[in-house]
Amino acid sequence: MTFAAITAAASQLDAACSASEKNSVELASCSAAAQYIADGCLVDAPLGRVGLEMEAHCYDPADPQRRPGWDEITEVLQWLSPLPGGSMVSVEPGGAVELSGLPADGVLPAIDAMHRDQAVLRSAFADAGLGLVFLGADPLRPAERVNPGARYRAMEQFFAASDSGVAGAAMMTSTASVQVNVDAGPQAGWAARVWLAHALGPTMIAIAANSPMLGGEFSGWVSTRQRVWGQMDSARCGPILGASGDDPGTDWARYALKAPVMLVHNLDAPDLTAVTRYVAFADWADGLVLLGGRRPTLADLDYHLTTLFPPVRPRQWLEIRYLDSAPDAFWPALVFTLVALLDDPAATDIAAEAVEPVATAWDTAARVGLRDRRLYAAANRCVAVAAANAPAELSDAMERLVCRVERGRCPGDDFSERVIKHGIAATVAEAARSTQGGL
Repeated sequence: MTFAAITAAASQLDAACSASEKNSVELASCSAAAQYIADGCLVDAPLGRVGLEMEAHCYDPADPQRRPGWDEITEVLQWLSPLPGGSMVSVEPGGAVELSGLPADGVLPAIDAMHRDQAVLRSAFADAGLGLVFLGADPLRPAERVNPGARYRAMEQFFAASDSGVAGAAMMTSTASVQVNVDAGPQAGWAARVWLAHALGPTMIAIAANSPMLGGEFSGWVSTRQRVWGQMDSARCGPILGASGDDPGTDWARYALKAPVMLVHNLDAPDLTAVTRYVAFADWADGLVLLGGRRPTLADLDYHLTTLFPPVRPRQWLEIRYLDSAPDAFWPALVFTLVALLDDPAATDIAAEAVEPVATAWDTAARVGLRDRRLYAAANRCVAVAAANAPAELSDAMERLVCRVERGRCPGDDFSERVIKHGIAATVAEAARSTQGGL
């Protein structure tokens, strides 16, 4: 998903440098890096554009224990025609397939384009005897990397050498999400907008939770995906808001510079090297530590930012990364709710008031979801205000979501009940065969 392709860079330094030139521009200090990050992380723009990214686990319905290999998956994609909605297709480390949609002028066009692209993609995989399952975490198979890309090999080495090795492997190969990308909006409103995007996180996690299992077992958490992310290094995956939250650019710069460097490009070779000791990017930028025998360039800083995975990531626009992957029965209403709460002036103040008591309840949301009374109250207020402003095309989907939230149910409850009744392998196989991408 590349809002950047049609968004002017905010940083003068960034605008002055081509991609090749950035490889030769050495950072003079941590302060220079901080200024570069803060200047370019958000772009002053009107609200309205929405982009979607959707991940799905690839399964063999005839043998759901088996993880389809790289050659099988890429063979399907090799013959895939350009998708009608314009999405790009990529393959995650564990073989999950991702659709990255183009920015659309509004949430309904974004949903429609993604629907059309998903239908073509599912048909192509079905023709190859494979299926796509939209769950936040792989419920059946152990973590295993199938994508041979150099970035993912090096990431695997980085996590194996860290305290979050098990969580890192699960994050890379066993989780899937719905990502919602929205404009940063007018600069005067950035602080409030970034705060609300974060504050909505726990409530939206509770509403959208769709990952009760991992590796063949019930985890005891309604969003095992969020649990996995919560077990990661908070310097790389935690929320970015600082103490005041009134300057998103400064908060992001501080976060990025404290975060450890994951990967370093070798200037004399095309490969990547994992950094297997803790080196904050600030220390590299200040020359206190040399990686690859050198100080970092602007290209190194740009790449470092792609290795940080907070729940809300500023990339000139806002990437909202905390929703579990969900099938067609759920994701359009979930996406509409989130966008409405962020972009509709009639909803933002109500949403901010509703979620403030649970704005930092990330673990509670992932563990018990709507069984928490505060999250239940916030969720009901949020879906009600979103449904009140829903267009006719989504009225039925929003009504179903409102009813489910009122009953305290999340999407993963349906999956859990089927597993208990039919067994996990049979349930996953049925989901893989489904034309709706789930149950």
